[in-house]
Amino acid sequence: MKYYVYVIKSLEGYYYTGMTENIERRLLEHNNKTKSFWTKRGTNWELIYIEEYESKTEAMKRERWMKSGHGTKLLKEKGLK
Repeated sequence: MKYYVYVIKSLEGYYYTGMTENIERRLLEHNNKTKSFWTKRGTNWELIYIEEYESKTEAMKRERWMKSGHGTKLLKEKGLK
């Protein structure tokens, strides 16, 4: 099974970083406001960055790192934030 760390952006300019096994389903959940408290304030979420991992542990570590100052800096360097 594959795991994905992703960054999405809303129409209003909000960003969200998460981890999932099914990126298509998860994006629908964000846009339907059914799962995440943090993404309920935004609309029209779109995927702007994704990484694939073989293990859930690796993906969870990367998600935590992406939410840190270092991860935010990386996204800014890539022009994503």
